[in-house]
Amino acid sequence: MGNPLLDISAVVDKDFLENSVSEENMFLKPYVLNHKIVKKFKVEYHAGGATQNSIKIAQWMIQDPHKVCTFFGCIGEDTFGEILKQKAEEAHVDAYYYEQTEEPTGTCAACITGDNRSLVANLAAANCYKKDKHLDLKENWKLVEKAKVYYIAGFFLTVSLESILKVAKHASENNKLFTLNLSAPFISQFFKDALMEVMPYVDVLFGNETEAATFSKEQGFQTEDIEEIAKKAEALPKINKKRPRIVVFTQGKDGTIMTKGDKVETFPVLKIDQKDIVDTNGAGDAFVGGFLSELVQDKELEQCVKAGHYAANIIIRRAGCTFPEKPDFH
Repeated sequence: MGNPLLDISAVVDKDFLENSVSEENMFLKPYVLNHKIVKKFKVEYHAGGATQNSIKIAQWMIQDPHKVCTFFGCIGEDTFGEILKQKAEEAHVDAYYYEQTEEPTGTCAACITGDNRSLVANLAAANCYKKDKHLDLKENWKLVEKAKVYYIAGFFLTVSLESILKVAKHASENNKLFTLNLSAPFISQFFKDALMEVMPYVDVLFGNETEAATFSKEQGFQTEDIEEIAKKAEALPKINKKRPRIVVFTQGKDGTIMTKGDKVETFPVLKIDQKDIVDTNGAGDAFVGGFLSELVQDKELEQCVKAGHYAANIIIRRAGCTFPEKPDFH
């Protein structure tokens, strides 16, 4: 469950970028900008947003059967919403969107000039998800009950804490896996109370080194050592005692840290030549997608990390969160 965004990417000219994506325009008119791009340039559409990206990657890694992953989020009743539905379908993700008319479908435009990408996100409808209008509906809640692993990016804490808590409690009471991502430093800073309300239900916590450092600072852990932070995060109160919490912190090109009982292990990432790196934006989402694809098949945690590293390694070689037809992962 998360913020669905329609990714719109286009190679644009410098003038367009300077005029439209200048500092003063950047946050004022993303909606207008995204429509301008579509009119003026050849665009590519993808189903996006952090959670949906991870879910897409998990489905891609699994390949068959299709629709292993169900996704909830809010969109508008508009053209971009229709395209988003089609793109989710093409990615074999079972998307059950809450459709409303107050706000347009959220978008994220990637304006590409040479090696640079400027991202302009407009959450719009993604901010409008309502527990009582969607999650609580009998036919939707049935889908929640059917699932055995849940993944929500921390970004959704800004949208519907009550929806997250309902799912988290269900997972905890039924000994299913609830997984959460720290997502961005501002979540640990400005949505600390919401984050800590959910934390007792978290079985697997994801994050990167920057997010871990901010989390540590906000929690008063008094350490900048990432292994120590992972241990302390693991030791935070947890409601379902049948499963120890697992904390997984990625660190870009440096090894990924994972807690296991009282140990912290480091797993080196796959080597990649600097010149082969096209775009690191989707790396974190891809890692989680790879990890979840094995986790849902009850594979060993080491194998989950390996799959995460593989997926991230593939994604950073391409522009945007896109992937080849089939994975080559064993």
